[in-house]
Amino acid sequence: MAAKAQPIIVIKKKGGHGGHHGGAWKVAYADFVTAMMALFIVLWLTSQSDAVKKAVAGYFNDPKGLATLLGTTLSGTGNGTAPTVNPNPVDANQKQLQDLKEKLEKEIQERKDLQKLVKQIEITITSEGLRIELIEDKNGTFYQSGSAQLSPSGQELLALLAAELKTLPNQLLIEGHTDAAQYSKDANYSNWELSADRANSARRLLQQDGVRTDQVTQVRGFADQMLRIKSNPYDPSNRRITILVKNIDNAVQPHLLHAKVVDGSQQGPVPAAAPASPLAAPAKAPAAPAPKQGLFSKFKGLFSKTKK
Repeated sequence: MAAKAQPIIVIKKKGGHGGHHGGAWKVAYADFVTAMMALFIVLWLTSQSDAVKKAVAGYFNDPKGLATLLGTTLSGTGNGTAPTVNPNPVDANQKQLQDLKEKLEKEIQERKDLQKLVKQIEITITSEGLRIELIEDKNGTFYQSGSAQLSPSGQELLALLAAELKTLPNQLLIEGHTDAAQYSKDANYSNWELSADRANSARRLLQQDGVRTDQVTQVRGFADQMLRIKSNPYDPSNRRITILVKNIDNAVQPHLLHAKVVDGSQQGPVPAAAPASPLAAPAKAPAAPAPKQGLFSKFKGLFSKTKK
């Protein structure tokens, strides 16, 4: 009897990865990323200015701000008293404006010649600063109809304001407003020109009484675009002059501090500039220094070259 053929057994092995290796590689990768981030921060700090380095060092020396507490400093020195801390400039500015508001209201009340104008002088503290508004009535207390010349009462009031404002470091903004009644049919002189000329005449009188030339940073004419009483565009109280004593933190950029105000009225000659010599070469503006290339910009450029 023939023996049975043995069956052929085929063993198939499934390909794939080995067994589970655990998460140790994740910890190593996280350590690597942390070390790289620390390296980038150190390299970035080395390229910064001394002011930035001192600010960062100050934070790490006193991260919780314990140096301002009573007792000794972190280094173990001190006499048991808190160091002198400057008051919050915002709070100090608000208090100064509040004191100025109360002082102006008191002085106006004490001046017999200005008591009749109490209802036409509105002094309020807003988010922008101290707003002083000289509001007209139907009789034209501050300006005659169509005129940019201040009345004697208006000039006296501005002199009183200038005596206080010139002592402040705050910058001033002066606005002129009209009602919706059209000044004339002449397109060359409208409510726009009238409102701007009235604001500019107020600026001129304030500076004549001591306000610094660089203290008034803006003179604006709004015509009837910012009505005080929107329900009645022809109400006389829409005609007003606004003097805004700006908050310290709302000051304009340093490059505007010495900007000259252009006198838009016809009063007084404008000094002519000295004529330039025809042989003088035009002055070239100094070339701006090239910005420092940051560390990440360098790496970005390196990566872009490798991709190409």
